[in-house]
Amino acid sequence: MSAPTKTYTAKSTTGRAQTEPAMVRWGLTAVALVFLVLFLVLPLAAVFSQAFEKGLAVYLEALREPDTLSSIKLTLITASVSVPLNLFFGVTAAWAIAKFSFPGKNLLITLIDLPFSVSPVVSGLIYVLIFGLQGWIGPWLQEHDIRIVFAVPGIILATIFVTFPFVARELIPLMEAQGKDEEEAAMVLGASGLQTFFRVTFPNIKWGIIYGVILCNARAMGEFGAVSVVSGHIRGMTNTVPLHVEILYNEYNYTAAFAVASLLAFLALITLAIKTVAEWKVRQQLENN
Repeated sequence: MSAPTKTYTAKSTTGRAQTEPAMVRWGLTAVALVFLVLFLVLPLAAVFSQAFEKGLAVYLEALREPDTLSSIKLTLITASVSVPLNLFFGVTAAWAIAKFSFPGKNLLITLIDLPFSVSPVVSGLIYVLIFGLQGWIGPWLQEHDIRIVFAVPGIILATIFVTFPFVARELIPLMEAQGKDEEEAAMVLGASGLQTFFRVTFPNIKWGIIYGVILCNARAMGEFGAVSVVSGHIRGMTNTVPLHVEILYNEYNYTAAFAVASLLAFLALITLAIKTVAEWKVRQQLENN
């Protein structure tokens, strides 16, 4: 008797939600649309309008400026190093957590979530305290002429720290929902661990991987706080795109600042489009399972 009661309650709740007064439904829709316009559409429109305010020629000239090209190059280098490393870690950690039981599993999950609970500025400061001149191993690094902080390695390390949860956190619930029956069947039939992963596990999680990589890459290219602390703001050398935008804006070079910022806005729009497709594919996989 309990099962029919639960079904009836769910149906009744759905029916009540669908029979709300039209004024309530339209009011909620209007609030959501106003919120989107104020906090998403208008800022994007402001960025692009300011970027192209003085014409396409000025816009392109701002992007061709040597310091701008240097910041774009550094941003791409940082992303090209941190994203693959986080992809490898995320897939490995998610596979271990979702498919196996081992001591310290809960601790590993907690450590994966750590960058979400620590301010990026604090994480950057940690690297300064470790690798800086007055840090724990700073004097040894200076002795051997190795530069970590205020150089590219420090920027990459800080970016890796703030972005490493994204792939793992996307894959863990997906792989847990899929279970491990297919992998166990493949192992019984004689497949090795790598064969099982690439032929059984990977096809089921590929859209989750794409989704995690897109978020990881967007954060890597747009990270400001942690990178700002460890970069030293050396113009043309350790400034990524977000840091370069800040410098241009502080110099009242608004057209150039918004032109460079438009690159990040383009990235955000592309990320949103791919993210929407990946979310839909992941949702389909979960429903099929």
